[in-house]
Amino acid sequence: MSFIKFAILATLGESIGLRIRNGVYNKKGFGLIPRAIVWGFLGLTIKMSFVVFATGTPKFLSYLGLNNSTEIMQGSFSGLKLFVAFSISTAMNLIYAPVMMTLHKITDTHIINNGGTISGLFRKIDFGNIMSNMNWDVQWNFVFKKTIPFFWIPAHTITFLLPQQYQVLFAAILGIILGVLLAIASLMNEK
Repeated sequence: MSFIKFAILATLGESIGLRIRNGVYNKKGFGLIPRAIVWGFLGLTIKMSFVVFATGTPKFLSYLGLNNSTEIMQGSFSGLKLFVAFSISTAMNLIYAPVMMTLHKITDTHIINNGGTISGLFRKIDFGNIMSNMNWDVQWNFVFKKTIPFFWIPAHTITFLLPQQYQVLFAAILGIILGVLLAIASLMNEK
């Protein structure tokens, strides 16, 4: 289900972002289907990171002396539950998110470089060339330094406060919101 949720909702976010920037939901070379496929696989890794960090971070907090942090997450809302959710979100977004975001940028570039075709998606990705030509100033100073601390960590703190069955769906919906915000920021940078 993570594959399907992200394939549909995160791709919808990118399509809405394109609409805001260019007035259309899809265009030649955009690669709507290849983007959906990539988002589906990224969705699986996102679900994996949720499991790893939602399990591991409370155990690590217990190791540091915050006893019962796993039980705290199963209880009703409290300041401690907020702290544990924030800790899970922070660990996940500082360790996993930069790698996922960079991979996402590489796959987006690969899709565009191959004309947005499905067959192009399955061509060998030239990781070295794409990475050496990435705008690392934007990747570091905006994507990592601004979206992670000011959007993703707070947003995923809320995610981890939700019941587990809603967390992946909420995260995929956040992809729509981020797509809209990035499109608006892109328009503001052009002015």
